[in-house]
Amino acid sequence: MPVPRPGRERLGRAFCELIERYPAHRLPQTGGVSATVVVTMTLDSLLGKLEQAALLDTGERISPGVARRLACEAGIIPAVLSGSSAVLDLGRARRFHTKAQRIAIALRDKGCTEPGCDWPPEMCHTHHEPPFSRGGPTDVDHGRLLCPQHHTRYHRRT
Repeated sequence: MPVPRPGRERLGRAFCELIERYPAHRLPQTGGVSATVVVTMTLDSLLGKLEQAALLDTGERISPGVARRLACEAGIIPAVLSGSSAVLDLGRARRFHTKAQRIAIALRDKGCTEPGCDWPPEMCHTHHEPPFSRGGPTDVDHGRLLCPQHHTRYHRRT
């Protein structure tokens, strides 16, 4: 006979199921990117050849099995070092950073870049350094993450 699970565990599992099944096109967006989980791991780990831990863009470690389960139901965004699969430099042709640029900046910055601030990447704005209004290019090298409060403070100073 199955052992009944506590209500909290059943609700938690139901919530996870909802998250995994919710249509991606209906997700809200922040900074032009909808809810996105970026997992950095080797191809061998993804394919099950190695059992090295995978790293989330928040710095948390997950098992390769969990990463493979997430990949089963989600789009995969590879974090390719020195790759050329997406345009990461648009110069002055475009004001807002692309999704690929924002993900690359989030992987690099891991959150708000102001000292002592712990806001995670998904809650931050992508800021031009120098500001776009002063000729700053829209590229990864000149972009940085700032939480809304620090972004507002930055622009009040300049």
